[in-house]
Amino acid sequence: MTTDQDLKISGEAQPAAAADEGEDITPKKDRGVLKIIKRAGTENETPMIGDRVSIHHKGMLLNGKVFDSTHERTEPFTFHLGRGQVIKSWDIAVATMKKKEVCQLICKPEYGYGTAGSPPEVPPNSTLKFEIELLDFSGEDLYEDGGIIKRIKVKGEGYSYPNEGATVEIYLEGRCNGQLFDRRDVKYVIGEGEDHNIPSGVDKALEKMQKGEYCLLHLKSQYGFGDAGKHEFSIGPDMELDYEVTLKSFEKAKESWEMNTKEKVEQAAIAKEKGTAYFKASKYKQAVVQYGKIVSLLEMEYGLSDEERKISQSFLLAAFLNLSMCFLKLKDYMKVVECCDKALELDNTNEKGLYRRGEARLFMNEFDLANIDFHKVLEVNSENKAAKSQIAVCRKKIKEHNEREKRVYANMFQKFANQDAKGRKSQLCEKGRKSQLCETSLSK
Repeated sequence: MTTDQDLKISGEAQPAAAADEGEDITPKKDRGVLKIIKRAGTENETPMIGDRVSIHHKGMLLNGKVFDSTHERTEPFTFHLGRGQVIKSWDIAVATMKKKEVCQLICKPEYGYGTAGSPPEVPPNSTLKFEIELLDFSGEDLYEDGGIIKRIKVKGEGYSYPNEGATVEIYLEGRCNGQLFDRRDVKYVIGEGEDHNIPSGVDKALEKMQKGEYCLLHLKSQYGFGDAGKHEFSIGPDMELDYEVTLKSFEKAKESWEMNTKEKVEQAAIAKEKGTAYFKASKYKQAVVQYGKIVSLLEMEYGLSDEERKISQSFLLAAFLNLSMCFLKLKDYMKVVECCDKALELDNTNEKGLYRRGEARLFMNEFDLANIDFHKVLEVNSENKAAKSQIAVCRKKIKEHNEREKRVYANMFQKFANQDAKGRKSQLCEKGRKSQLCETSLSK
């Protein structure tokens, strides 16, 4: 087993002033991580907690032996800063670096691989030397769709996060194109931000924040105020927003597994009432959140009495039907079909479920399937005039579709026929040319 002391005794090369060189960058100022800048960075900004950083690095023992190098692998190493994904010295050092900066670190064992080392390359209790180049960094993509980019300026405390329905106290500042449009303290319930002119992106980000955390958020329009904009803030449609948010405190909502059936039914009734109010106000996305709560509360509930099952299925049926109507308004037709399928599992002759699924399929150009659904509606209610009208539309669409296909195939067959005729003509011409050559040859 080799240690720093063993290396000294063996007389292997040591940095003459390894313990004295460089700036102490440890929070405790215990000289556990010393940093020397070898090449200055190109920008002023440094990475924040949670940022995805990309680096090149070379790790060496104090005798100069290289035990790891990304340069040899020809690809950089990436990790999320401040999440404990790497040794302590890296989290500390990279947070101080600027893009394209190259630095050298001397790290004591407690900031490296500690008493265990990293066998077989790194012995126990090794002081290590690293050369790190910060290639790039970017904020955390919370939902991996580019819609919410989060960067943490001040880390929160504890290991608990607000859940949907939690009561939160926050301070926020909102900007659009650099212009401040909102600045305030606000207390509200996550999932009901719209009632306080707070976009859904802030709601979603809060569910991933800790108490005391201060972060920056960049929101694409779908997580901001969408295509409607926000008249109160003079924000037009499809605008991207920037928020600074501090989570001052929160009280978690009771999780569904902590509730008995009676409590779940009570919460479902509240969610249904809120969802209906949002729907009437044309706030369909907010209505979806509330109706979705009913599904989360009751869909996987087992061991119910007959009366409880009847009440639960009534709430679920209403929730799936209301969700289907919301998604129709939002033009998300695949979701409409999914919700109607769920409703029809509970009641296979439900008139609204069959009709709305038919509507969605009609919008998706699935005319045959839509036609079947509308006919099923008439089996349930032969007086449904809307279904009769939609059947006529389906027939017309199916006829138009078939006629288009006939024209396509007719043109295709004519094209093939023309190609065959052209080929036969070419063959005859070739035969005639060869025949003429033969006659000319014989005449000679």
